[in-house]
Amino acid sequence: MATTTHILGYPRIGEKRELKFAQEKYWRGEINQAELKHVGATLRDKNWNIQSEAGLSFTTAGDFAWYDHVLATTLLLGHVPKRHATGFPDLDTLFTVGRGQSKADCGCSGAAASDMTKWFNTNYHYIVPEFSKDDTFEVSWPQLFEEVNEAVKAGHSVKPVLLGPLSYLYLGKEVEEGFDRLALLPRLLAAYQAILAKLASQGVEWVQIDEPILSLELEDKWADAFKLAYQVIRCDIKVLLTTYFDSVSDTLDKIVGLSVDGLHVDLSAAPEQLEEVVEKLPDDWVLSAGVVNGRNVWRSDLSEQLLRLQPVKERLGDKLWIATSCSLLHSPVDLDLEPALSEEVRSWFAFAKQKVSEVALLGRALDGDKNAILACDTYSQPIKDRKTATHVNKPQVQSRLNSISASLAQRSAPYLERAVHQAEVLDLPLLPTTTIGSFPQTGEIRVQRNAFRNGQLSEADYKQALKGHIADAVKRQEALDLDVLVHGEAERNDMVEYFAENLDGFQTTKFGWVQSYGSRCVKPAIVVADIEREKPITVEWSTYAQSLTRKKMKGMLTGPVTILCWTFPREDISRKQIAQQLALALRDEVTDLQSAGINIIQIDEPAIREGLPLKKRDHDEYLKWAVDAFKISAAGARSETQIHTHMCYSEFNEIIDSVAALDADVITIETSRSNMELLKAFEDFNYPNEIGPGVYDIHSPNIPTEAWIESLIKKAAEKIPPQRLWVNPDCGLKTRNWAETEAALSNLVSATKKLRAELDL
Repeated sequence: MATTTHILGYPRIGEKRELKFAQEKYWRGEINQAELKHVGATLRDKNWNIQSEAGLSFTTAGDFAWYDHVLATTLLLGHVPKRHATGFPDLDTLFTVGRGQSKADCGCSGAAASDMTKWFNTNYHYIVPEFSKDDTFEVSWPQLFEEVNEAVKAGHSVKPVLLGPLSYLYLGKEVEEGFDRLALLPRLLAAYQAILAKLASQGVEWVQIDEPILSLELEDKWADAFKLAYQVIRCDIKVLLTTYFDSVSDTLDKIVGLSVDGLHVDLSAAPEQLEEVVEKLPDDWVLSAGVVNGRNVWRSDLSEQLLRLQPVKERLGDKLWIATSCSLLHSPVDLDLEPALSEEVRSWFAFAKQKVSEVALLGRALDGDKNAILACDTYSQPIKDRKTATHVNKPQVQSRLNSISASLAQRSAPYLERAVHQAEVLDLPLLPTTTIGSFPQTGEIRVQRNAFRNGQLSEADYKQALKGHIADAVKRQEALDLDVLVHGEAERNDMVEYFAENLDGFQTTKFGWVQSYGSRCVKPAIVVADIEREKPITVEWSTYAQSLTRKKMKGMLTGPVTILCWTFPREDISRKQIAQQLALALRDEVTDLQSAGINIIQIDEPAIREGLPLKKRDHDEYLKWAVDAFKISAAGARSETQIHTHMCYSEFNEIIDSVAALDADVITIETSRSNMELLKAFEDFNYPNEIGPGVYDIHSPNIPTEAWIESLIKKAAEKIPPQRLWVNPDCGLKTRNWAETEAALSNLVSATKKLRAELDL
């Protein structure tokens, strides 16, 4: 019997972000819901055909989501937050939970969006489920079943995917005190029974149930809950229990006692677990081997995987399945859209469409197909050749890495000393106001950027246009009376990609888009060689902006760990080495900025928390080199140069020591969606430096009122001394329009001035 092949999920955005553009048109009222749904149906059909035509045994349904798959599960279960529960849940309900609802939109008091946070250690975000002790669950939204019907009608052999009940509970939060959301499990399981029964009635043989929390070091109460859960939901349908992002070594003994029919493990993130999993696998289970990396763009070494899996195939026979390590939603869609790449560079990569073919080819090779075996050898050769390529490893970069010492990561004076110098030089008021860095990327900016890249606009004319946008941003900020200004980043397409384009050692793409959240997509660059900075990157733009105002201008850099986490890294050297290379390049930029008169410099590190390994026992090693990388990048700053950093959507409690160890003079953080809850970590720890808690959520179109901002500043002042507080939005304003931006910032400045006067009294 042929080896079963499948993937865990496919990108839902479309090869040219068709879903994004349709969503945003719908939100603007330019198309109706039927037109939006047609775009979704077209994308799903194309995705399923790619899987079928490649020869996969199953096509995966239920992986499509209008915002994110956790929020889709929330609607499936009828578990909508009460403030959004205005009737039977529909697509508009989903969007309001994810984006919030303003007074103008609903003719009511408005409704805040639910919290958003990172999906494990990826740059994908999900909307956090909210739990109360009186919650009930009832299968309410038919999207999953409709998509299964669509796929079956189109002639596909369907394997639906469903987020598991324990992971759904675990990834949420209680919204009232004195209550444990795990107590809701019996009610939740009744809904899952109904879901599986409905899928069985549709003729589904296998369902993929994702329980990624099994790769964590779970508390006993959560790990023990799995046995009852999978006994209760057991039915005629076969269950493939799916884990990813790390090893299941800590939970394997409990997993093999569950009432399921197979197990998927991520052998890309944790290849060392294979032998133990094979040894303990129940005789009647299938093993889905996730050997094609769903989180990176490098071509698989299929000849090596074939050699490794052949003994497993001989032992398990047709009970060995071949798959991607995780969903391919973390991968760009199609390498064929990148004709500008050189033949050599193209031979290194595989995007989602190509990874589907890799899975199918490896399956045929394991079945003994001689042509497939030969094709695996040929396919793997470019990866083997690259390891010895002389243009990948650069002696001058290696020499700088070898010279790194502990002193290189130390500022010239401790914070308290630096704070005195900075107060004298900067002369800022109590509760200084600023923004996180970016301002709206208008349609005009995008048109000009595209014209420049297509050769329709000269470099001189493009630079002049950018200076016009920078001057406009400075003028608007001065009119708002912000205290510390930014140049607005009109020249930047993305906070990471921009630096990748200006550092040697990266490869960028034209259509390598990946979903981050909702309609927000990013285009990660790829680290292909040792990294170095050949010339200053940001100095020209920051100094030009400073020349337009007497107020202080903040230089804007993206930190080494964030550039690492938000690009596709090399797989032949460690993440630590890549971070060190980036740190040295950014250190040079900091030195040049301050030499040019910019004495406030922000080095953004929003990804430092998401870079944590999933296993707590691996945290210390990561945090040591991640913190050192940031400190190396910042330590060239003089005492009077104020270093800021920014973090968003992070739970700080478990890494607060490391956040303090960054030794940034000012840290700005996301706190508005959590209603300042995240500040508790800084209060309990007695964080020593200055903090700018975000006082409004830039990801929602809602305009915060002056009273709302004032209340949040007061809450922050209860936890952090006002003398160390800054006032700012919770993230950059790139995705907002100018009308929203100016209205919100006007309220921010007014609220701050009112409180400043009260505190001065």
